[in-house]
Amino acid sequence: MAEEQGLDIRIRKGTPADAEICGTICYEAFKTISVAHGFLPDFPTPQVAIAVLNRSLAHPKFYSVVAEIDGRIVGSNFLDERNTIGGVGPITVDRAAQNRAIGRRLMDAVHERAASRNFVGVRLLQAGFHTRSLSLYAKLGYDVREHLACMQGNALNVSIEGYVVRPAAETDIEACDRLCWRVHGHDRDGELRDAVAKGSATVVEHDKRITGYATVVGFFGHAVGETNEDVKALIGAAKEFVGPGFLLPTRNGELFRWCLTNGLRVTQPMTLMSRGLYNEPAGSFLPSILY
Repeated sequence: MAEEQGLDIRIRKGTPADAEICGTICYEAFKTISVAHGFLPDFPTPQVAIAVLNRSLAHPKFYSVVAEIDGRIVGSNFLDERNTIGGVGPITVDRAAQNRAIGRRLMDAVHERAASRNFVGVRLLQAGFHTRSLSLYAKLGYDVREHLACMQGNALNVSIEGYVVRPAAETDIEACDRLCWRVHGHDRDGELRDAVAKGSATVVEHDKRITGYATVVGFFGHAVGETNEDVKALIGAAKEFVGPGFLLPTRNGELFRWCLTNGLRVTQPMTLMSRGLYNEPAGSFLPSILY
C-alpha cells in the first residue's frame, strides 16, 4: 500500500469479479484517447471490453493486477504468461484517477511478476498517436521494434496459387512451433493451443508442408510465415478480420501494398515495443495486440 495526497492507493491481484468495473474503465479510457485523436475506439461497446477482460481475469495463464483508491477500482493491467515472452496489457486507468503515477505502478507490478517467473522478455503494443504512453514505456526500458498499421476491410476471398489454407489441428502444433522458432527465435505454443482448441487457428501448406499459420487474422491473433506469400494466403482466406483489424508491420512494404491494393484500409497506427529478449524476425509475420 501507499499513501498519496491523503488517499490509500493499493495494487492487488485481479479476479473475475472485477471484470465489469475494469472493463468499463478500459472502454472509457481507450475511447477517450482514440476519439480525441480522431480514431474509432478499440472496443465498440463497454460490454465488449468487459467480455475481453473477463476472459483474461478468468484465464489461468493471465496474471492480472488491479489498482484501488480507498477501496475503489481505478485501473488494471495484465501479463499474458502463455508463452516464452510475456505480453503486457491492456493497461488502463480511470480518467478521474490519472496523474497519480498509477499507470507506472501497474506496470511495475507486471514487471515484478515477469521477473519472478523468469520471462526472458516482455512486449506490448502501443497506440501510435498516444505520445504519453510512448514516453512512459520508453522510460520503463521498452524499445520501439515495429511501426504497425491496423488493417480492416471486407474479406478478400483471395487465394495464392500453390498455397492451401485449412483449419489447424492439434497435430499441426509442433510444426507451427518450429516455424515460429525459425522466424522469431521462440514459439507461442500456449497461445496457439488456445486458438486450435477454440477453432480459430489456420495453417497454410506449400510444397506439402506447413509454411505458415495464424491463431486468427485479427486484433487478438498473430500470424507467422516463411514468406509474404504464406501470410497473404492466410489473410486472403480469412472470413473476417476480427475486432478492429489485424496488425501489419509497415516496413514490410510489399505486404503492406498488397493489402492496400486489395482494398484494405489503415484504421490506426500502432507501435510494437519490447523489453528484454528480442530477435529480428527472419520471415513474414503479423503481431497481435497481446504482442
